[in-house]
Amino acid sequence: MRLPIIKHIHSFIKENDQDFVIEAMEVLEHLTESENLKDEELDVIGELISNMSGALAVRDMVQEGKTEKEALNEFMKRVMGSIN
Repeated sequence: MRLPIIKHIHSFIKENDQDFVIEAMEVLEHLTESENLKDEELDVIGELISNMSGALAVRDMVQEGKTEKEALNEFMKRVMGSIN
C-alpha cells in the first residue's frame, strides 16, 4: 500500500462517488480469475485493489468525523501494525 496513491484515490472519491471505485475493484477482482495473467500482473492488480480498499477505509473514517490527515495516519498505523 502506498499512502500517496490512497490519498489520490480518496480525492477521487470526494470529487465523484465511491461507487466508481467499488465497481473498478470488482472489475479488477474479476480480471484476476483470468488464466492468462502473469504473476507480476497479478501483483500489480492486487496492489491496485489494496490501495482502493484503503481509500474506502479512509473515506469511512472521514465520514465518522476524523480529518483526512487523521484518517490517513490511523489507517497506515493499522497497516503497519498488521505487518509487524
